[in-house]
Amino acid sequence: MVKTFDRAKARAHRHLRVRSKVSGTASRPRLSVFRSAKHIYAQVIDDVTGTTLCSASSMAKDFGENGGNVEGAKKVGTMIAEACREKGIEEVVFDRGGYVYHGRVAALADGAREAGLKF
Repeated sequence: MVKTFDRAKARAHRHLRVRSKVSGTASRPRLSVFRSAKHIYAQVIDDVTGTTLCSASSMAKDFGENGGNVEGAKKVGTMIAEACREKGIEEVVFDRGGYVYHGRVAALADGAREAGLKF
């Protein structure tokens, strides 16, 4: 019998490996990224209390662009940095969610850094 490679299962395993080392606190929360084929999502999470402090996604009503490309991901990064600034968060830990740091994930991180978020 031929074993098939399950990409979703492999990503989930990589994400668990990253999460064993990366954790967010109240002073330095975790910026978590999830990407689908059409959209990209970002959350800033305090893992001590288990709460989401702020979030941004390409599904927002005022987004207007395609979230499935690099430009859309960069805009989501800018949006999450602005939401963090409103909450008084300046520094975060980046959690790439098991994805390769390339393309849309890297663009989201670059957009957040350009908008003033430190990580």
